[in-house]
Amino acid sequence: MTPIAPLDRSQEAALRALVDGKAKPLGALGRVEDLAVRLALIAGRPNPQLNRALLLVFAGDHGLNESGVSAYPSEVTTAMVATLLAGRASANAFARVVGADVRVVDAGVAADLAPHPALIEAKVRKGTRNAAAVPALTAEEADLALERGASIARETLQDFEILAVGEMGIGNSASAALVLHRLAPAPLDDCIGLGAGHDAEGLARKQAVLRKAAARSDASAPRDVLAQFGGLEIVMMAGAILGAAGAGKPVLIDGFIASVAALAAIRLDPACADYCIFAHLSAEKGHAIAVDAVGAEPLLDLSMRLGEGTGALLALPVARAAAALLSDVASLDDVLSGAL
Repeated sequence: MTPIAPLDRSQEAALRALVDGKAKPLGALGRVEDLAVRLALIAGRPNPQLNRALLLVFAGDHGLNESGVSAYPSEVTTAMVATLLAGRASANAFARVVGADVRVVDAGVAADLAPHPALIEAKVRKGTRNAAAVPALTAEEADLALERGASIARETLQDFEILAVGEMGIGNSASAALVLHRLAPAPLDDCIGLGAGHDAEGLARKQAVLRKAAARSDASAPRDVLAQFGGLEIVMMAGAILGAAGAGKPVLIDGFIASVAALAAIRLDPACADYCIFAHLSAEKGHAIAVDAVGAEPLLDLSMRLGEGTGALLALPVARAAAALLSDVASLDDVLSGAL
């Protein structure tokens, strides 16, 4: 894994003064000003460029689904991957609107996927094992998923300036709840939500299965937790976040699942936190716990809980606007002197 360089904050005061000197009242753009400074620190220059954006959607299946933790069968993962590759999912529509490329990463789909120009084949295995009974992954499989995610981020980001991460995987809110429970840490029931649409009976079943899984292992170290409970798309997404940060690129983090992956990445290397921009606050129970655990404040709150990177895509224009504040907005001095 490429070491992550902590941000060089020696220019932070100068960048803050640059933002403060723009043609606007002091602090009038609120958190957008903070984001502008952070993007400049990540870029290492006062005019960060975010024109070329890439969404990576990590896909994988979960053995936990054998125990009924989702309202949908695992086959839906394969069907939704096909929809993403056909350009007809919500993420594709949003990406076209905001101007982002989309790639799907097969981290561990429980099916053989046909080659496609927008598909990155990185399968570690066909789905995880059932974490209610045995570890979801071996330590070697978890490490391989982390390394493949980091490698994918490093290679793809040679052609892009900002990465957005999202996921697709039936049952992955169950896996994410277990990872969050251990890495936040937080009470398990506080981490378990409705996922893709459970009724009360389904939620009760999900809670019972996850309590059984949690009782099976007392893992608390990040790598151990990912092996015991992680989904391959979650682990590989954590690796991609680490890889992007190692490459000095900002990462837009989507909702609940992606935020748990970011939490795992930050627990593995705290330096990557500076590169993570949390896009939105999901309506999924547990998401607030995940962002609080890393001291983050999401940019948007639209009561979304879809995944696929949709929230990260909607935050992309905000990030681009923050960068434009530095590069395109006149200084107050120029306005007052008429030197425009």
